[in-house]
Amino acid sequence: MRSLILPLLLSGLFAATGTTTAANAQQAKSGLLTRTVKVDGTSYSYQVFVPAQLAGKRDVPVIVFLHGIGQRGEGGFVPTEGVAGTFARQYLEQMQAVVVLPQCRKGKFWHDPEMERMVMAGLEQTASEFGADQKRLYLIGVSMGGFGAWHLAGSQPGKFAAVVPICGGSTLATGDRFTPLAKKIGRTPVWAFHGSDDRVVPVTESRQMVDSLKRVEGNRVRYSEYKGVGHNVWLNVAAEPELLSWLLGQRAE
Repeated sequence: MRSLILPLLLSGLFAATGTTTAANAQQAKSGLLTRTVKVDGTSYSYQVFVPAQLAGKRDVPVIVFLHGIGQRGEGGFVPTEGVAGTFARQYLEQMQAVVVLPQCRKGKFWHDPEMERMVMAGLEQTASEFGADQKRLYLIGVSMGGFGAWHLAGSQPGKFAAVVPICGGSTLATGDRFTPLAKKIGRTPVWAFHGSDDRVVPVTESRQMVDSLKRVEGNRVRYSEYKGVGHNVWLNVAAEPELLSWLLGQRAE
């Protein structure tokens, strides 16, 4: 899992220093690519990483990664050039999946309707272009992206074969914020992560989401909480030796 988490979650340390030209991106079939999708008349750029070992193959798994609040913008949050770009590509190349990297617009959140439509449109476009196995679509989100992962797992039931929310929580604003969402997620396999000392997103968010899921018949939820760890829990998640094999081993029903 280190190959996925480190370049994406440490991307907040870098700024994207360049983008692949449109012509080159359309010709390229592996590496870190730039793509555009139009939703409701608005064009959104997003990034896709295709490991060389999967280039040209069909029925490949696809992982959607939702970043945190600090990477919002429009220019792509994963660097494509320089040392930072080389670092990202080296780690992403080890993946056994195509990785979709949408970018949330400034002032928006992943659960906003237009952002949700953008994410799903980018996923569908990527799945079509690179021959995805529709039963092996996965979702990972961190912090704001963790909230987005819980939300999309509920609003798109059955779409994802497995979901990994990291230090996220419920986006519902009033009433019982957890049970309704848990019922929508249902049997979708979930492995959630949180640090016990998180001062940005209270650990009770993950605890209550997981407890609510456990009350859903047939639930398949796992939860890892790291004692004494704060909001940077992704460093612990990166060291989980079983996560990637668990994730890619799930198939949609």
